Amino acid sequence: MTTKPSVLITGASSGIGVVYADRFAKRGHDLVLVARDRSRMEALADNLRRETDVAIDILQADLTDAWQLAQVEVRLREDTRIGILVNNAGMSAAGGFLSQSANDVTRIVNLNAMALLRLAHASAPRFVKAGEGAIINIGSVAGLMPEYGSTVYGATKAFVLFLSRGLQVELGPKGVYVQAVLPAATRTEIWERSGKDVNKLSGVMEADELVDAALAGFDRRETVTIPSLPLVDQWTDFDAARKVMIPNFNQVHAAERYRDAA
Repeated sequence: MTTKPSVLITGASSGIGVVYADRFAKRGHDLVLVARDRSRMEALADNLRRETDVAIDILQADLTDAWQLAQVEVRLREDTRIGILVNNAGMSAAGGFLSQSANDVTRIVNLNAMALLRLAHASAPRFVKAGEGAIINIGSVAGLMPEYGSTVYGATKAFVLFLSRGLQVELGPKGVYVQAVLPAATRTEIWERSGKDVNKLSGVMEADELVDAALAGFDRRETVTIPSLPLVDQWTDFDAARKVMIPNFNQVHAAERYRDAA
């Protein structure tokens, strides 16, 4: 009988992270839960232990703190039981670019991009050596929408999308699967923490439905999963338009429209 890999989930004390923990536990995977709120993770672990036979470890960590992040990296590098990483932890901040403090934007980048990158970097070499493993990176459709106005948050999610696709190109042939999940508005605590009332928004998806759709994409080995997008052709057309441009980027001379303007 093949032993299922353990799953390390960041941001595992609420919202999307809690649902991922529930779903993977019910699939028979042992868990390593990572978040700042130990009491919430302990309550979640107690419930899941009662409902399933899986083993659950708790790592209390603020991933914006370099030392605490390093402890999670060590666990990913050394624990050969962990075969799936769910990079879910994320944050936003109230206001726009001009009203957010330097500390605000630094924390957003450190958590949404840098911590995600470092945890992927900690796990990938071991996954490649084993010839198997999976990294699930939670991005956002905000990374495709500069018009949305959440500039720094959206920029970090654009980074997550590019990183995930690049890693899939690089690591996929070596047996490692990388998935970018792009939620739209989802009912989580990130809204309250960023000063917005989620109840005043329209088209808000519940976290359970979001994760179930994301896991359907995971099972299908999609590189990019957008649970709220009704027509997959819209994404494939968008991606095809990007690929059409690629052969035209490397040119000896500037495009004629710029030479004519000189």
